[in-house]
Amino acid sequence: MLVSQILKSKSDDGVVTVPPGTSVAAAAEVLSSRRIGAIIVSSDGKHVAGILSERDVVRELGRRGPACLADPVDAIMTAKIIGCTRSDSAMDVMQKMTDGRFRHMPVMEGDEMVGLISIGDVVKARLSELAMEKDALEGMIKGF
Repeated sequence: MLVSQILKSKSDDGVVTVPPGTSVAAAAEVLSSRRIGAIIVSSDGKHVAGILSERDVVRELGRRGPACLADPVDAIMTAKIIGCTRSDSAMDVMQKMTDGRFRHMPVMEGDEMVGLISIGDVVKARLSELAMEKDALEGMIKGF
C-alpha cells in the first residue's frame, strides 16, 4: 500500500500546526484537546520547521519540570525531520519510523507538507492488506 492510499483513508481534518514561538504549554493544550500525539511547527501550514510530540513534552517536563512549559516549541521540537512522499510504500515508512524511533511523519511534495501519517495509520493499512491477502488465499483454496 502507498502513502497516497493511506492519506485517502484518513479523515480530511488537515494537519494540526502551531507557529514557531508558540509556548510548549499552548502546544500541549492543543495535543490534549485534539487527542493527537504530535503537532507540526510551521509558520504557514506548509513548510515544516519541526515537529513536537507528546514524548518531547514529557521528556522535557521530566528533565526540567514545569518551567519548560513557558518555553517556545522551537526550544524542544525535533527540527531534523524525516518525511516521506505519497509514492512511498507503507512498509518503507514503517521501517523509517522503526529505525528512527518516531511515530509521526510528514508527507512531503517537494518542500511542502501535504499530510501527516502516524504509525497507527501505517499499521491499520498493513492489517487491511493482510486481511485482503488472507481472504484471497482462502478463496483460492476453497475454489471460490
